[in-house]
Amino acid sequence: MTTKTIVIVGDNLLAKELSHSFQEIEQVRFVDPNRMDKQVDVVIETTNLDKDEKKRRMQEIEASVSPTTLILTTTLGVTATEVASWLNYPDRVIGFGTFANFKEGNLIEVALPLQANPRYVQAASVIFSLINQDIELVEDEVGFVFPRILSMIVNEAAYALTEQTAEAEAIDVAMKKGTNYPKGPLEWAERIGLDDIYAVLSGLYRELGEERYRPAPLIRKLVYAGWIGGETDKCFYHYQNRNKELSI
Repeated sequence: MTTKTIVIVGDNLLAKELSHSFQEIEQVRFVDPNRMDKQVDVVIETTNLDKDEKKRRMQEIEASVSPTTLILTTTLGVTATEVASWLNYPDRVIGFGTFANFKEGNLIEVALPLQANPRYVQAASVIFSLINQDIELVEDEVGFVFPRILSMIVNEAAYALTEQTAEAEAIDVAMKKGTNYPKGPLEWAERIGLDDIYAVLSGLYRELGEERYRPAPLIRKLVYAGWIGGETDKCFYHYQNRNKELSI
């Protein structure tokens, strides 16, 4: 296989995990996002939380690369078709949905915008196979499948914590033992980044208008505070422990 020149654009946990994974591959040459040019083969864009920021970044990418450069973009909070509509050359845009814990499995969901050329699906498959990920083509809907379902579980767990149904650890233990999940929902959120969970829920609520998708107020507060897990080491458990300290 020939060497692929890849640029990763984003500053969330997913961008960092993707960078770590692709850096281990001999057939990949990384280019700094600030030095994109017409020779780039693939751009992977991961903005989810801020729709305006995502649009700005996508348009900057298009202005920098060739009209045939494959653009893989996470579309957790917006459809791939909408993202493609922002560009002059939408046929090479492929949406994908996953969280920063993608290495715990071997499948990344992919959505084809209405404007896309189907031949780019195979190109996306080749790129993700470099990091040992298969792809599954799903309908172009906000949240995809796994990200949508997991976000809903985290949302319900956040409501349970807010309503003092149980403490954070008890919620996670109950779900792990009751469902045989490898992690509890609150632990999962801290591992993959609460900001992307919030992006999925907000996108679903905005797109479908159903109350079941409304993000729990606690999730919104933690995202505003920057307590999203990952390297911040602050999320649901930190929030709970802080409240205990304040009540003493």
